[in-house]
This record gives sequence, structure tokens and C-alpha cells, in this order.
Amino acid sequence: MADIHERSLAPRPFPELQGHGLRLGTWDPESRTQLDAWFRGLTDPDFARWNTPLRIVRDMAGARESLRSKMAGAANGTSASFRITDAASGTTLGHIGINEIDRVARVARVGYWVLPEARGNRVATRALVVAARWALTELGLNRLELGHALGHEASRIAERCGFPYEGTLRGAMFEAGRQDRFRDVHLHARIASDPEPVVP
Repeated sequence: MADIHERSLAPRPFPELQGHGLRLGTWDPESRTQLDAWFRGLTDPDFARWNTPLRIVRDMAGARESLRSKMAGAANGTSASFRITDAASGTTLGHIGINEIDRVARVARVGYWVLPEARGNRVATRALVVAARWALTELGLNRLELGHALGHEASRIAERCGFPYEGTLRGAMFEAGRQDRFRDVHLHARIASDPEPVVP
């Protein structure tokens, strides 16, 4: 049985996803426009408040290295990184990724961010619904987890998208801007048998 699951989650090109007025496609590290959006997303003060990456991006060279690393993860099947764009205009709105894909346990973690100018239009909600549907059906996952620092509005987005709160993980995330101190995380998750959420 495990062999069947491993084959179904074998590395392969991830498809472009569409729905709720959005298109989720691949990033291009060699595109100056896309690289600029990636850099702005990872250096945005709101992103920095709630996230502390292992490698903090400080300049465009670091942004390109970070984005290339994401694409390498997609190539080997350990993650799927999508550029969120407006389906009509093609404007980049943010990023959503299915990360730490475990092909045996059929579980992964989802993370996302939205550019400042795109906030207020439920971009994260709409993108999460689209990406989660794909991950729990076509990708073959059984469980998709979403963790966020306490106090982050991601809690409302998670509940809206069918990811109920499951508990608090103590000291499971770096403090903002530090890798020597930790903070608690709220864990939400959705499994394949959960009903599809209704999103206006």
C-alpha cells in the first residue's frame, strides 16, 4: 500500500491552478518583475512580524537565491510553490506553498503571504481554498497543516477555509527577527475527508 502512495506523490511538474478569480502558477527566478515581487513580499514589515525564515532575505541577490531554492524544492517534489496572480490581469498578488511534503505519511504544511497592495480582497482565503483542494485531491495528501504565531489573523483565514483549530504548539516558531528565542504556534489542519468550505 505504501508503494502506491509513494508513486502517487512522486516528483512531477506541478500544474497551474485556477479558481475564485485567481491563477496559481510557477515562479520564475530569472524574471525581474517576479523577483521584485518576491523580494517585496519577504521584506515586508508585516511578513517579518509573523515569520522568521531560516535565511532572511536582505537584498535582491538573497531574494534570487531564496526563490531558486523554492524552485529546487518543487523540482524534487518536497514542496510546491505557487505565484498567486489575478486571473484577469496577471498581476502578482502573493505566494502560497505546500511545504514539507511527506509522501509516506501523506501530510504537508501550507504557508502563504500577500503583497501589501493586494490585501483586503481575501486573496489569502481564495488562494488557500484553491491550493488545499488540489493538495488533498490531485496531490494525494491526507492531511494539510497550517500553523501561525498567536495573534495572527491567519487564524480567521484558516477557520474560513475549513482548517479547524487543533491546539497550541509551545515554542514551535522563532520569535520575530530572532533565531535564539521561540514563540507558541496555533495549529490548524484539514484532512481529505473534511467537507469543502463554502467561500463567497
